Amino acid sequence: MTRRTRRVEGTMIVQRRSVTAVLATALLLTAGCSSDDGDPSGADASASPSSTAAQSPPSGSAAEETPPAKGSVEVVRTVTTGLESPWGLAPLPGGDLLVSSRDEATVTRVDEKTGEKTELGEVPGVAPAGEGGLLGIALSPDYASDRMVYAYFTSASDNRIVRMRYDEKRPSGEQLGAPDTVFRGIPKGVVHNGGRIAFGPDKMLYAGTGESGDTGLSQDKESLGGKILRMTPDGDPAPGNPFPDSVVYSYGHRNVQGLAWDDEQRLFAAEFGQDTWDELNAIKPGDNYGWPEAEGKGGSGFHDPLAQWSTDEASPSGIAFAEGSVWMAGLRGERLWRIPLKGTEAAADPQAFLAGEYGRLRTVVPAGGDKLWLMTSNTDGRGDAKEDDDRILELRVT
Repeated sequence: MTRRTRRVEGTMIVQRRSVTAVLATALLLTAGCSSDDGDPSGADASASPSSTAAQSPPSGSAAEETPPAKGSVEVVRTVTTGLESPWGLAPLPGGDLLVSSRDEATVTRVDEKTGEKTELGEVPGVAPAGEGGLLGIALSPDYASDRMVYAYFTSASDNRIVRMRYDEKRPSGEQLGAPDTVFRGIPKGVVHNGGRIAFGPDKMLYAGTGESGDTGLSQDKESLGGKILRMTPDGDPAPGNPFPDSVVYSYGHRNVQGLAWDDEQRLFAAEFGQDTWDELNAIKPGDNYGWPEAEGKGGSGFHDPLAQWSTDEASPSGIAFAEGSVWMAGLRGERLWRIPLKGTEAAADPQAFLAGEYGRLRTVVPAGGDKLWLMTSNTDGRGDAKEDDDRILELRVT
């Protein structure tokens, strides 16, 4: 058994929900090994087709300003404490924050000014186990009018994406409407469930998935495991996707848990390696990122990462773009990484901050300008939880 070896469950392969049709493929039962972060201790309106078409990311231009090689991080304040197994973080218009709890399957609203927490409700159908449960959350691009909150979660049979109407007028604990399943059939396992979702600048819904411990799924373009998916808000393949009638946007990934766009609308993703290299990738539609044939740079015929780390330094989860750099939260690495960009390449060596100060770091999101929200992950069964864990911090960065 390697440092990352664990038995996982069987997985279910592609089943795709469409507004007009449902396409089901055969059930594939598999088994595989490894863990997600190297710690063995614990188990607005629709855009036009031209604006939604997938584009290859430009490599950068002279007009783009390259950030300085060295940056800085200042912890401005602690926003709130006492969160239980937090995973997803979604800023609301006006400044408050929604937080998903992986193991409790609840969504909580955090008052950004006072830190007061209000539970919206529990998401039905979530089956927490291992690294699965209620994972990423995102607001609809039409949130101002539809009040929809999207969530990625592990059910008894698969990983899926649902949306729920948030009604602030209802009593606390009853503010989430019944979930409407947008997309289902993403393979599940004890490990490598992916889980990050985000709406891109094109108003399409992106999801990072894992291969659920079955490495063969990553290179199979007919499988949803080990992929970045791109779909409409209703769960259909997005216009301009690289493969016909498919939500698959890129493949050859191991376990994608970070998605972010820069100011030029280029997509970046972080993913867990196995024994050698964790990765930050610039995502080009249709490209193969190598897993399991390649881990890190140097894989012939595969898209190399723009930066890589040893697995004990990173185990990357959420990422955010601010001040010309990608900021990457590290779980096992227990630090926040700054990767300054020049187009789709690193402009300088990555720089680490907060090493060991707040434990495992799960999610980082932009808070506007030079500010970030950073959320810890010490109550998930793998961290060394302190009295006030878990917490959300406000950072100022350069």
